[in-house]
Amino acid sequence: MQTGQLSSTTSGRVIAIRGSVVDVWFPGRLPLINTLLFCGQNREIVIEVQFHLDERHVRGIALTPAQGLARGAEAADGGRTLEAPVGEQTLSRMYNVFGRPIDHGGTVEGVSYRSVHGRPPALEQRSTNSEVFETGIKVIDLLMPLEKGGKAGLFGGAGVGKTVLLTEMIHNMAGFHKGVSIFCGIGERCREGEELYRQMKEAGVLEHMVMVFGQMNEPPGSRFRVGHTALTIAEYFRDEAHRDVLLLVDNIFRFIQAGMEVSGLMGQMPSRMGYQPTMSTELSQLEERIANTASGAITSIQAVYVPADDLTDPAAVHTFSHLSASIVLSRKKASEGLYPAIDPLQSNSRMMNPAVIGERHYRLAQQVRQTLAQYEELKDIIAMLGLDQLSTADRMIVARARLLERFLTQPFFTTEAFNGMKGKMVSLQQCLDGCERILSDAFNSYPEDALYMIGTIDEVKQINEHDSIDQPQHTVA
Repeated sequence: MQTGQLSSTTSGRVIAIRGSVVDVWFPGRLPLINTLLFCGQNREIVIEVQFHLDERHVRGIALTPAQGLARGAEAADGGRTLEAPVGEQTLSRMYNVFGRPIDHGGTVEGVSYRSVHGRPPALEQRSTNSEVFETGIKVIDLLMPLEKGGKAGLFGGAGVGKTVLLTEMIHNMAGFHKGVSIFCGIGERCREGEELYRQMKEAGVLEHMVMVFGQMNEPPGSRFRVGHTALTIAEYFRDEAHRDVLLLVDNIFRFIQAGMEVSGLMGQMPSRMGYQPTMSTELSQLEERIANTASGAITSIQAVYVPADDLTDPAAVHTFSHLSASIVLSRKKASEGLYPAIDPLQSNSRMMNPAVIGERHYRLAQQVRQTLAQYEELKDIIAMLGLDQLSTADRMIVARARLLERFLTQPFFTTEAFNGMKGKMVSLQQCLDGCERILSDAFNSYPEDALYMIGTIDEVKQINEHDSIDQPQHTVA
C-alpha cells in the first residue's frame, strides 16, 4: 500500500478504513494534529488527524461520509485546520461545520476564515464585573438570574420544552438587548433546523442571528466539531465587533455523545457508564472559551439532555461544574400545564447574591422560594388528609404558593401559532412588583386561573373586569 506515485510530498496513502476511522501512511513529515486531509476525486472526503501512531502513520476521523474511500487512495495534507467564516456578512445565514451555507441562499461574500481551535481569553483579559443578563422571562429573572458572560444550563429530559425556551431567548435577545444570537444545533433533527429557521425568519430576528447545524445523520466527527465552529463565530462578534453575543447550544449532551463515539472509534478505553476518558478535557476546551471580556461578552445558554432524568449522570455532573446558573425543567410541571416547566427549587444561580442583584430582589426571591418549598412539603399532607385539615397559616401558604406558581407561567412569542396566546415579555421590576403584591395577599380574592399565562400583574384586574362584564348580573329578591 506504500508503493505508487504520490502527487506531492505532502500526500499520503490510505492503508486502513474502519467506519469513520482512517489510517494514513506518509513518506515524509507527518501532518500536525487537527490538520485536515482531503481524499476522493474531488477532494470531497475530509479527515481530521487525531493521533500520530508512529513516525510514518497517522489516524484520523472522517468529518464527511467515507463511502467510496478505498485502501491505496491518496490523502492530501491540506496544511490547515478546520476553519469557520467570520464577519458581519455571516448574519442571517445557516451554516454547516465547514462554514458552508446550507440555507439555499448562495455563497457568502466578504467573509474571512479563522481556525476553530482557538484559545480561551487570558485571565487578565476577562472582566471581573458581575452583571445580570435580563431575559424577559419571569421565573428565570426572579429565581435564577443569568450572568452576563456566564453559562447557564437547561436541564431536562425529552419533550419538556428545552428547545422552545431557547428559541424564546433568541427572540428576546434581538428585541431587548439588540445583540447577536448564535444558535448551534448539535445532532439536531433536520425538521427542527428547518422549523427554527422559518420561525426566526417570520419573527423578524434572523438578521441578528447566525445558525450553525451539525445534523443527526452526520458523522460523529462533524457533530463533535460543530460547537467549535459556532463558538469561533461568536468570538469574532465579541472581540472584533465588540458586541454582546448570546450563544445557544442545543444540545451540549450530544456534543459529549459525539465525543464518546469518536473516542470509541479511536479505540480508547471507556470510563464510567461508557463515557470517554477525555470527557472533562473536551468539555473544558469548549466551555472555557465562553467568557466575558472588556470588549464584549458571550453569554451561553445550553440545553442539556439528562439521560433518564438522572441528574447524577456523569455528563450532567461534568456540565454542572462549568455553569453559573442551572435551569432544571420538570416533567411534573409540564404535566400540570405550568409553562415554562421550570422547577424553581432545583434550579439555582450564583448571581443570587444581594451584593449583585440588590436587597429587594434577593429578599423577594427568597420569600418566593421559601413559600414554594413549604407548599411542596405540605403536598403529602394535603394528598392524605385534605386541605381542610391544615392550619389557617398553612392554608394561607398554600394559597400564596398556588398563585405564585400560576403568575410565574408566561405565554411565549414562539408558541403563539400553537396555543393562540400572544407572547409576553416582562421586565424584572414588573415581575418583582407582582410577586410582592401576591406575597402581601393582595390577590387572595381572585381565582387562581386569573393569574395563569399572563404577563404583568396588572393584567389580572383587566381579565377579571372583562369576565364580570360578560357574566349576567343576578339580582337578589
